[in-house]
Amino acid sequence: MERGTGYLQIGEAASRTSLTQRTLRYYEELGLFRPASRMEGGFRLYSPDDVERIDYIKNLRDVLGFSLAEIKEMLAAEDTRAQIKRELHQTGGLSREERRNQLLKLKEVAVGQMRIVNEKRARLKDMRHGIQDRIERIDTLLAELGEMAGATS
Repeated sequence: MERGTGYLQIGEAASRTSLTQRTLRYYEELGLFRPASRMEGGFRLYSPDDVERIDYIKNLRDVLGFSLAEIKEMLAAEDTRAQIKRELHQTGGLSREERRNQLLKLKEVAVGQMRIVNEKRARLKDMRHGIQDRIERIDTLLAELGEMAGATS
């Protein structure tokens, strides 16, 4: 396959996404994404959609702190969502009942994603409370030291 407009080789994709080539290969190995095509000789080519998906993975990992398992689950949900949306917009048109069923599936996918986010949020909240408790214990110790310093003066 010829290198098409907008397609990047692995080094370019790695540079554009601020990841290493090794990370891109690892994510591909895990099934988080599949490069759209390969050049003659087997060189990977990344489409703009691939780069967008890689950026989404990075945000899930770096900004939200998702594990690879959580990322995989979120990506599977996004893929399902995209498929359902394509089916909803197909030119043949769906009956009212088929459309309703697709919308219910779409909602189920969104509810699943919300569950993942809420679980992460609850873990972060617990972690925050633990840190806050630690700060309060340190403040108490500091206050006690302050009282002791006043008593020895």
